[in-house]
Amino acid sequence: MKLGMVGLGRMGANMARRLMRAGHAIVAYDPLPTAAEAMRREGATIVDSFDALVAALPAPRAVWVMVPAGEATEATLENLATRLAAGDTVVEGGNSNYKDSQRRARTFAARAVDYVDVGTSGGVWGLAEGYSLMIGGDEAAVERLRPIFESLAPGADRGWGRVGPSGAGHFTKMIHNGIEYGLMQAYAEGFSILRHKEDLALDLHQVAEIWRHGSVVRSWLLDLTSSALAADPALASIAPHVSDSGEGRWTVQEAIDLDVPAPVITLALLARLRSRDDESFGDRLLAALRQQFGGHAVKKA
Repeated sequence: MKLGMVGLGRMGANMARRLMRAGHAIVAYDPLPTAAEAMRREGATIVDSFDALVAALPAPRAVWVMVPAGEATEATLENLATRLAAGDTVVEGGNSNYKDSQRRARTFAARAVDYVDVGTSGGVWGLAEGYSLMIGGDEAAVERLRPIFESLAPGADRGWGRVGPSGAGHFTKMIHNGIEYGLMQAYAEGFSILRHKEDLALDLHQVAEIWRHGSVVRSWLLDLTSSALAADPALASIAPHVSDSGEGRWTVQEAIDLDVPAPVITLALLARLRSRDDESFGDRLLAALRQQFGGHAVKKA
């Protein structure tokens, strides 16, 4: 199958590589010359404009957009909307807000172009292991792209599926990432307790390796924890600053809107926000209040 791709960042490039290895032809556009040239050397057809991308694809066209969520995605889709024709399909595989996906689907539907939103998980390991694909959109449009999804997924019959109408793919991925926040936070807290029990001199990498086999807490995240501890047991080279890309916030907001209690995911998000406060005025005030009402000693800065 011949697929157009916009965006050759690390994940987009790895997805293109996996598809080409499965025998699909890729026509790609990326404004960054180095990214485009790298994929040209690997066999992709590289074009230098949206017009050239559309012209190089046979009708009905399918174009996969894999650029950062937000303004970059919005601008890319606006460019494609004016160039694609009835019967074509746009696939958006970034971490967009599902409400944006629903809006965009309506925009493309007015032009008789199918819009398929694909929540994509797998990160840097997806090239070798395959990607988990949560797909929203018209059933017929998804079925037309079955060969692409089967090639990207861990297997033709696993790791991917249409979960609902437009927006459902990115909604499901949003909740997936919220769950991920909670799992990561639980591992982080547990290993922190182990590390602080200094009198037992626990080898955290050894513990992670034991838990990886047969334990009820084994998971891919635990595999990655073990790898990180093997490379740097004290994690001394990593600053204690944890970013977020938005999905956790959206998950918490959706839980509030739906009156669904989600304390673990919410606290995991708050822990990430706390990690970024180098000055921590709030903690200074807490110490000051303890001194004020109880005469407790404070540490001087």
